[in-house]
Amino acid sequence: MNKPVIAIVGRPNVGKSTLFNKLIGQRLSIVDDTPGVTRDRIYGEVEWCGKTAFIVDTGGIEPKSDDIILTQMRRQAQLAIDTANVIILVTDCKSGMVATDMDVAQMLQKSGKPVIVCVNKCDSLGEPSADFYEFYNLGLGDPVQVSAVHGHGTGDLLDRAFECFDSDLESEDDDTVINVAVIGKPNAGKSSLVNKITNEERCIVSDIAGTTRDTIDTLVENKYGKFNFTDTAGLRRQSKIYDNIEKYSIIRAKMAIERSDVCVIMIDATEGVTEQDTKVAGLAHEAGRACTIAVNKWDAVEKNDKTMQEFRKKLDADFAFMSYAPQVFISAKTGMRIDKLFEYIVSCNDNSSRRIKTGMLNELLAQATTRVQPPSDKGKRLKIFYMTQASIKPPTFVFFCNDAQLFHFSYQRYLENRIRESFGLEGTPVRIIIRERGDK
Repeated sequence: MNKPVIAIVGRPNVGKSTLFNKLIGQRLSIVDDTPGVTRDRIYGEVEWCGKTAFIVDTGGIEPKSDDIILTQMRRQAQLAIDTANVIILVTDCKSGMVATDMDVAQMLQKSGKPVIVCVNKCDSLGEPSADFYEFYNLGLGDPVQVSAVHGHGTGDLLDRAFECFDSDLESEDDDTVINVAVIGKPNAGKSSLVNKITNEERCIVSDIAGTTRDTIDTLVENKYGKFNFTDTAGLRRQSKIYDNIEKYSIIRAKMAIERSDVCVIMIDATEGVTEQDTKVAGLAHEAGRACTIAVNKWDAVEKNDKTMQEFRKKLDADFAFMSYAPQVFISAKTGMRIDKLFEYIVSCNDNSSRRIKTGMLNELLAQATTRVQPPSDKGKRLKIFYMTQASIKPPTFVFFCNDAQLFHFSYQRYLENRIRESFGLEGTPVRIIIRERGDK
């Protein structure tokens, strides 16, 4: 992660997330009129004049608040400030300079980092209003007038930010990164797992369900490789969702599944397997993502010599639709079996990306059809001429036959099992497409 980092900070509700979304060109951070919507650090990437940088959106800073969530938001913002190369302090022209702006400015001056004052909500073009000049009192140099909604002034803002960077900070992207989405119902320990893996408080952890709202990307490099972990909001039943912000969060979590290579399905061992756990897993299965099931809080379960075996039986029964997913019993709190989880993530990704030669597939097909004859109906027997692999992630196989109606689901499952046995496709779903000869 050698690209320079820009941190966007400021008091609540000055338009930090709106500016963040405008700069990266997509709606990655949730925007709502409710103060405190953004709680964790949200990472994106901005490109300007042929150069790229990471940009971080943070929760609003309330320097003198004792509220639990606001205190942790302040700590998250401080972590972003510590890792940033340049800081953009966002203020609100319409409300003018307030005491909190001065408190935040003093906090930033102590960091010793370059700070650019961004005066947001200057929506009209031309000469700025008299309120704009108040922000010179922050003592941080010339402010930049910006309208995050309309995009006015964002070019000047980026010019100022990129002038502060050293040219040797930038490097090309690495295509070997495995994208991992950590999914599950609320309070399963998703944020705790990401924090344990990174050895830092990357995500806010609280017993309050729904603490994580955005999808949080975290880059990790260790002996197993390079990973981009995405901590997602807990997914719960639609009937339990009353908050508009939570509805946005669930959309973000589903989008995180779509762009991931591997999904880690987190289950709370103290609660056991619930119906919601299987629904969350079903989203990853339907999206065709490689999966591993991580049973968290195993250290908090009273155990005997049969506890794990009985829990595995329950998992096998409830997750029968994704029997391919390996299971690992972990503790995000103590780090128990986290290494094993990494091994499964790597193997699941490798298997999902595997390509099998057509010759090997058709040799397997000949053996399978000899061992178990294809089904027949009213004297007409299914004939499978050949098969080939069409794509990866997930591995997709196309069978060409004389009559698709005769290709019964049970025989498809038999062939899928033979493919898995022969080529070891653990951790990834397999797609089968049936084509009649002559079909395009």
